[in-house]
Amino acid sequence: MRIEIIEKNCKASEKLSGVVEKKIGKLDKYFDEDSLCTVYLKQDGKFAKTEVTILYKGNMIRAEVAGDNFYDNIDAVLPKIENQIYRHKTKLESKLKKDAFLDKRMFLEEADIPVGKLVRTKTFALTPMTTEEAVEQLDLLGHSFYIFQDLETNEVRVVYLRSNGDVGLIIPEKAR
Repeated sequence: MRIEIIEKNCKASEKLSGVVEKKIGKLDKYFDEDSLCTVYLKQDGKFAKTEVTILYKGNMIRAEVAGDNFYDNIDAVLPKIENQIYRHKTKLESKLKKDAFLDKRMFLEEADIPVGKLVRTKTFALTPMTTEEAVEQLDLLGHSFYIFQDLETNEVRVVYLRSNGDVGLIIPEKAR
């Protein structure tokens, strides 16, 4: 797995980069060499925010943590990533390394993580996929919605989590 560190409003020391690569590198047992892990280190005032996004075989796992420093954030984000992997073990077994689930989990407990209020604009590439794959991504990411490009029609679709736990699909109408 390739690891890429991106800094925003901060500069990661060699020590921090080494810690990130060492700890994120432990996730290698789950992912093939062609997988990409992007670690975003963002300083926003007093808060240090760490986002880890792993892209593998057309899928994505993502977790983020905000705290006082990046070292604690790395320790807090790894259990979140591993919990996502284990929560969706049966769905992911064919897409992860063959022996990924033979060893015990490395990060046993998920830390209590303070949640801050964030406001942002995000741009991303839409991935062509089926609705079933989009629902799987929604579940994997733990978000309340997921935007994707329909594989058959090439139109933008949104799957979302309803308050009762069901999943809905939004099909936008074209403007007249």
